[in-house]
Amino acid sequence: MPDAALRLTGLLEQLLGTPLPVRIRAWDGSESGPPGAPTLVVRNRRALRRLLFKPGELGLARAWVAGDLTIDGDLYTALGLLSGLVWERGEDARGLVGTLRDPEARTAALGLLKLAGPPLPPAPPPEEVRRRPGHLHTRRSDKRAISHHYDVGNDFYELVLGPSMVYSCAYWPAAEPDATLEQAQRDKLELICRKLDLKAGQRLLDVGCGWGSMAIHAAREHGVRVVGVTLSQEQAAYARKRVADEGLTDRVEIRVQDYRDVADGPYDAISSIGMAEHVGAARYLEYASDLYALLKPGGRLLNHQIGRRPQREESAYHVDEFIDAYVFPDGELAPIGTTVTQLERAGFEVRDVESIREHYALTLRRWVANLEENWARAVQLTSPGRARVWRLYMAASALAFERNRIGVNQVLAVKTPETGDSGMPLRARTWGAPGA
Repeated sequence: MPDAALRLTGLLEQLLGTPLPVRIRAWDGSESGPPGAPTLVVRNRRALRRLLFKPGELGLARAWVAGDLTIDGDLYTALGLLSGLVWERGEDARGLVGTLRDPEARTAALGLLKLAGPPLPPAPPPEEVRRRPGHLHTRRSDKRAISHHYDVGNDFYELVLGPSMVYSCAYWPAAEPDATLEQAQRDKLELICRKLDLKAGQRLLDVGCGWGSMAIHAAREHGVRVVGVTLSQEQAAYARKRVADEGLTDRVEIRVQDYRDVADGPYDAISSIGMAEHVGAARYLEYASDLYALLKPGGRLLNHQIGRRPQREESAYHVDEFIDAYVFPDGELAPIGTTVTQLERAGFEVRDVESIREHYALTLRRWVANLEENWARAVQLTSPGRARVWRLYMAASALAFERNRIGVNQVLAVKTPETGDSGMPLRARTWGAPGA
């Protein structure tokens, strides 16, 4: 009689010291666990080997990406229930068993090893990026990291992001909960333009310009001249075509260029939307200083950046194993206090900080829905593993924003001249946005 699920449930509960909040369906068709709960489908023994030889978040992610593990039921509910059950990481199975001090936990770990069976630890599924020590955030490593994430294919991003092609947090109107993603993204771009106080004839630098949405909106709606820079060849080609289709080639220039190589300042304003997460701790002051140098006196910077909650004892920046390996290689998140401090150290006067955390949760849920509705096409355009990476990453991120584990902030900073005239209104946040 099939009994793998019952054995697996018992061993996991013994190891973790708590009842499992999800059902288990094992490779032999057996099931065990609370009725009606989301079901964790363990398709083969290889999934157990991945978890045992790389305990923690990365082992779970590898099993998911490889298709060894999946969820039957609501993905968000299942991820929420499982989020507290990731045990202490170990380098290998012997390390895991050796570090378990409780005799019952050691017995359970050994039982799981026996149930998992041979052979040695499975190789990671494809598309995992290996960190290269000593080469973090050089021009070459940054270009490689950006290419891994953004050169997946413009057609794939169209499926996920929709017509707006904006890959950052939208700005949802409180009075219109059923607003479209496209309208919410337009409102976000307009909010940034108003915070920057853009006027016809000014020069805007859009750092990490993506597929050109901010550059096009600013030029079309506010009459500014825009330089957009990206390290992604595919993004640049797509953005240039959009600019041409809009008839804006005389006002928008898209470059494949590192922000550190921009030398044609000064600019009246700079937008950096969802780019600074790629900069890293070692380079962040350099990033802030470079942008400061590119601005005219009185010029404004709008830095739109994901941040995380600070811990009592920690280094300034944090790297997520799954995201680093499969999504954003070399990406680092910092608390908002660290970001503000670095901008101020570079010389900026920080005038406004707005948290829009809940907006990103709503945005991610729309992106997940887009991906799920177009799943077959997404797999065709990329690969089954890559599509699974994106579904897991976006759904888990939505929960992280909802539960205040991470946030997103718009920081408005000014290169205030020696006269002290910042050019800011006496009352902050007079910019507003349609539907806000």
